[in-house]
Amino acid sequence: MNPLIFQISLPPMSLKQDNRFQAIIAHAKEYGFVFPSSEIYDGLSAVYDYGPYGSELKKNIKDYWWKSMTQMRENIVGIDAAIFMHPTTWKASGHVDNFSDPMIDNKDSKKRWRVDHLIESYANTLKEKGGEDEKKAEQLLATMDALLAKDDFVGLKNLIEDNKIKGPISGTTNWTDIRQFNLMFSTQLGSVAGDAETIYLRPETAQGIFVNFLNVQKTSRLKIPFGIAQIGKAFRNEIVARQFIFRMREFEQMEMQFFIRPGTQKEWYEYWKEERLKWHLSLGIPKESYRFHNHTKLAHYADAALDIEYDFPFGFKEVEGIHSRTDFDLSNHQKYSNKKLTYFDNEINQHYIPYVIETSIGLDRMFLLILSYSYDEEVINKEDGTKDSRVVLHIPEIIAPIKLAVLPLIKKDGLPEIARKLIDECKPYFRCFYEEKDTIGKRYRRQDAIGTPYCVTIDHQTKEDNTVTLRYRDTMVQERININAICEKLKERFII
Repeated sequence: MNPLIFQISLPPMSLKQDNRFQAIIAHAKEYGFVFPSSEIYDGLSAVYDYGPYGSELKKNIKDYWWKSMTQMRENIVGIDAAIFMHPTTWKASGHVDNFSDPMIDNKDSKKRWRVDHLIESYANTLKEKGGEDEKKAEQLLATMDALLAKDDFVGLKNLIEDNKIKGPISGTTNWTDIRQFNLMFSTQLGSVAGDAETIYLRPETAQGIFVNFLNVQKTSRLKIPFGIAQIGKAFRNEIVARQFIFRMREFEQMEMQFFIRPGTQKEWYEYWKEERLKWHLSLGIPKESYRFHNHTKLAHYADAALDIEYDFPFGFKEVEGIHSRTDFDLSNHQKYSNKKLTYFDNEINQHYIPYVIETSIGLDRMFLLILSYSYDEEVINKEDGTKDSRVVLHIPEIIAPIKLAVLPLIKKDGLPEIARKLIDECKPYFRCFYEEKDTIGKRYRRQDAIGTPYCVTIDHQTKEDNTVTLRYRDTMVQERININAICEKLKERFII
């Protein structure tokens, strides 16, 4: 069954990329999308809170993904596994031994950097120069990928030293050797320190699915191929978290593990690769803003892997991963737990441990993707020959935080009462907003800035002929329409 698809056309970006990202960050705070966490105490590095419109947008993205994965597909169900898991889970999954990144310290600034981030940042400065430097940057990144694939830390350090890559803070090339650092957060389970057991905050949501494989399969009476979906928090002790909400220590994932017959993984890998790109494109974002990036170095559990990358203001970066995980996870959990995790396939009369295709999308990164694509600063040519400007978020209307703003022209003459009646009619179906302060032009601009696709103005003519002004965010076109037609007209567009 095909996933849920909505086609929405969005305008191209007009801001220069250099200034765009900082403008997006400032806008996100000013208009209640994202706040620095604990800001009154000067914040906490790489941790953020989602405000009124940010939390609504985040929820809408989750709902859009969840329905496309579960409700629109008969062979995928959802779970909500706990964040805390038995510590042996992470030994079986390989995280205790393998979940680490190569890091390097600058001896002068005493700051630590992920090696690939350090080299990528230097390569980006070369790309900006163009010409031969751009070619040099591409060769540098290719060499880095090859060295990372071999875990050649000596070669990576030589690459940094040969290119005289400086520490971003100290400006010096005084580096330590490269070492691996595990990224899991640990804590203690139990009230008495001596008797407490070390457990971990989960670094991914996938393992909660794997340990519940048989529970879900038996209770849902599913036959292979089938999938299990989950949305949940994960935690990684990123040494250098950066780029706003793109890389954080606490983040949210939307994952689906698809269980298949061994030997069919190549076919299903290609299937989910294309299906997941279709989901992204269904939001109206052009295909040229995305690309597939095949992994040079495969994770210990994979026989194929790629990233779906989006062209953020800071370059193409991963938003979603598609991984062919083989039978690594279930096999290891069977081994470590001594519990049988095989599946009996009636069609071939055989027991086997299923293979898995994983789709894993970062919810916070998808949120940033939507802001990055939607944000625009437009110059408006007015009828009298003068120019005006507006900041607008062209958020796909199906996931917009507020769907309809109802604005009485003035605060008297019965207009607010008519507006409230319309909101009461619409709010059971989609999120509405009421405002009566300031001029109608200023109120339109505020709604543009939070991405509200439709505004309705109640004026004195409404009392005469029951019509209102319906304004469209993207075109700013206005039309008169009967007030009784508003709810039905918009309901068809917004109900997922």
